[in-house]
Amino acid sequence: MAVFTSPYPDVAATDLSITQRVFQGLEHRPDDVVLTDGPTGRSLTAATFMDQVKSLAGGLGAAGFGADKTVAIMAPNMPEYCVVFHAVAWGGGTITTLNPTYTAHEVAHQMADSGAQLLITIPDFLETAKEGAGDTPVIAIGTPEYKALFGDPIPNQVPVHLDDFTVVLPYSSGTTGLPKGVMLSHRNLVINVDQSIVGADFKPGEVTAAFLPFFHIYGMTVLMNIHLAGGGALVTMPRFDLPLFLQISQDHKAKRMWVVPPVALALAKHPLVDDYDLTSLEEVFIAAAPSGPELSDTIAARLNCVALQGYGMTELSPVSHVVPGRAPRSGAAGLAVPNTDCRIVDIETGADLPAGEEGELWIKGPHVMQGYLNNPKATQETMAEGDWLRTGDIGRIDADGYLFITDRLKELIKYKGFQVAPAELEATLVAMEGIVDAAVIGKADEGAGELPIAFVVTGEPAPDEIAIKAHIEQQLAHYKQLHEIHFIDEIPKSASGKILRRLLRDGLQG
Repeated sequence: MAVFTSPYPDVAATDLSITQRVFQGLEHRPDDVVLTDGPTGRSLTAATFMDQVKSLAGGLGAAGFGADKTVAIMAPNMPEYCVVFHAVAWGGGTITTLNPTYTAHEVAHQMADSGAQLLITIPDFLETAKEGAGDTPVIAIGTPEYKALFGDPIPNQVPVHLDDFTVVLPYSSGTTGLPKGVMLSHRNLVINVDQSIVGADFKPGEVTAAFLPFFHIYGMTVLMNIHLAGGGALVTMPRFDLPLFLQISQDHKAKRMWVVPPVALALAKHPLVDDYDLTSLEEVFIAAAPSGPELSDTIAARLNCVALQGYGMTELSPVSHVVPGRAPRSGAAGLAVPNTDCRIVDIETGADLPAGEEGELWIKGPHVMQGYLNNPKATQETMAEGDWLRTGDIGRIDADGYLFITDRLKELIKYKGFQVAPAELEATLVAMEGIVDAAVIGKADEGAGELPIAFVVTGEPAPDEIAIKAHIEQQLAHYKQLHEIHFIDEIPKSASGKILRRLLRDGLQG
């Protein structure tokens, strides 16, 4: 078995819950402002945050929503989100995080699947939340009912089994079928905070604009938990807004930005960026969906910083790889964080592959999920013998241990027997002047199996179909050429920046 190990020493496991680990990063700085609401300026000091967590935990327990209960939250990023999340965890409960853009039907599915006994939301989402929750109680943040939930504080973490108890149930993006509940333990979350602090070289005092949604594992771990546990602070944004994002980054002299590819594209190409002073910026970290080296290189040159990528997935809590700022490598998804083993497996034979060869990435470590809730079949399909997680991503690991992701296993286009990676075509398209964004899918074809076709969003000057095809022909092999190009106003994407290819396919069929 060919196993690629992390270049870092292992981080030690601690007997702390995720909220105890966060409090560990707050207790020595009680008067520091650690959470600020970007649009309004409302803020919480470390001491106030911890007090509110303990009081809400006590009130939830007294109301019957404490230990061993599941509480759902459907809200945008705001300081109260962090309070609710950690109050549930502190009180020995499980929190399930809902996408605030969900319809009532989607809310109903997650509420039923997770077994949530309470849904906490905001007034703007109350109608949808109540419709989706059915007979389950719904309480909106900021209302008298919410304020009444606060009670006598629970001074200490309610005891839980750190390895076996599921503290959070985020739901995977559901690119195929209904979203699945990913069971993550306190141990999963705590070890990944510590792994990521080492891999990303996170420093106390870092402040960033937190627009990555807390309901998604990227925002949950990398923003909410790492910044609070690691000595940093957050300025929350309910949704991405480029002027506000740039203003916060300027005003707080942000050293690091955590972004997804659509925001990275804006940083690379939007003229508004030039109106702000971003000279404090040292790193732009891009994750949650693939992006090509051209994008990273363009950002680095424009903002005079290092543009890095990382790799992870909900099932990994989520971080497994980070490109170190001290040793960037264009196009790489990173080095394995501490306590992480990797394999590259041939997708046809199942054989382990050596450095430099391309196959499916398998990962093993203490940050690997417990499994999928109520779905043993999906768990069995994802977990291989020996606790290896099949990621479903295609990549290679070079001789220095850097991971390069080339595509999703299920998204590979099979053209006349050749495997065509949409991510490679997308990166090549976006690198072309006048193309703002792009997505590539396979279209069924009797003769070829599938034809690569593109959807592009253009700016100025806008290239036409002939120019785009000529660009691809110059850059890529014959079997990677585009057979159709569709010009659209926007590429449909999830909240984490992943391209929603099924919507593009549905549009073709419609």
